[in-house]
Amino acid sequence: MINRELIEVFSEIAREKNIDRTELGSIIEQLFLYIIEKQNGDSSNCSVIVNLDKGEIEIYAEKTIVDKVNDSNFEITLKEVLKKDPNLSDMQVGDPYVEVVDPRIFSRRIIAHAKQFFSQRIVDVERKYIYEDYANRIGEIVIGVVHQVQRDNMYVNIDHAELRMPRWEQIPSERFRRGDTTRAVIKSVEITAKGPDIIISRSDNHFLFKLFEMEVPEIEDGIIEITKIARHPGERAKIIVKSNDRRIDAVGACVGMRGSRIQAIVRELNNEKIDIVNFSEKPEVLITRALSPAKPIELQIDDDRKYCIAIFEKDELETAIGKGGVNINLASKLTEYRIDAYSPVEYETFLKNQETTLKSIPKFPKDALKGLSEIYINNVAALLAANEKKLLIADGVTEESLEEIYNIVQSFLEINKEPDNSIATEDNLTEENQE
Repeated sequence: MINRELIEVFSEIAREKNIDRTELGSIIEQLFLYIIEKQNGDSSNCSVIVNLDKGEIEIYAEKTIVDKVNDSNFEITLKEVLKKDPNLSDMQVGDPYVEVVDPRIFSRRIIAHAKQFFSQRIVDVERKYIYEDYANRIGEIVIGVVHQVQRDNMYVNIDHAELRMPRWEQIPSERFRRGDTTRAVIKSVEITAKGPDIIISRSDNHFLFKLFEMEVPEIEDGIIEITKIARHPGERAKIIVKSNDRRIDAVGACVGMRGSRIQAIVRELNNEKIDIVNFSEKPEVLITRALSPAKPIELQIDDDRKYCIAIFEKDELETAIGKGGVNINLASKLTEYRIDAYSPVEYETFLKNQETTLKSIPKFPKDALKGLSEIYINNVAALLAANEKKLLIADGVTEESLEEIYNIVQSFLEINKEPDNSIATEDNLTEENQE
């Protein structure tokens, strides 16, 4: 038997690493089988019994009684058996004999190897626990301490676990240093050769959802729903909220008294602006709300194509589009309508551009013109109004070339969006050719 002190050493290490007692017993069994295999080259006839409560470890080797021993690991003579236990006088050659193994036979070199094995198994079990724990917590918000900041990754420690936040999961405007505390949502957990790879995010839409859930009890209770989120991390976010109780104003509940709830979320997101949009089944109402803080004076909505033209006063147009197109892009994602914004004068120009014939647009693929003409697609308006299935019927039009055609037409419209720019119509081109 091995004394209780050794068991206590193992148990202390296990407690430090949060290893379950059952798991510890299994590790100790594997450890001694590993020692035997290193010492003898084979441990298939050996067994280890661990009793953590009594502080006992017993090692047994099953051998066959023979006249002459060829392999001492598997065989023993009857004379040796009787020497170990005179009471076994009825044993015969060919009978199995279970021998108690004295651990003192193991060399110091083997014990040194065993320490490495034990440490590695503890690490493996610890990794397994971490993986199982975090795999069940995907979607939760966690708080950790920044351990390391690299170019492409930031590493955050929580107890014994290391979590990774890739650059694209970070808010671009934020800068963290070692020792800072941060919140993030657990996005994914994968097992790798180096252990669990736990990805956390502050830029994911679900992080914003969980922050609202934490700050607004009505969301956690299901009274208010967040039906859609669109986000440009660090700059602006838009969310659609819906109340399941007519007595409760969804937007007001999310904002809180004097903006207390929304301000807590904004501070957490490094002053990211958040627009809260009240749900509506009417597309014109939802799109108008989604374009906040700008207010359109007119909307032209095509429900079949999921397309909307929004017309704004000239001084509102910049706000509607937003810096780098952020506001209008988020409104498009939120409503699932492609939205183009124009001032009244630009819209008039846009309508004129719609009448432009396809053959007068520079770089328009000539091999597609005839096929499109045969299905009565001759100008910009007809092209943009037609669905893709119809266009793909035309000779000379494939999925690849259709993408190119859309890009060419879109570039043409962008170039000629301003009313001061000349509009390339068929008549203009004819006049230039005559000159």
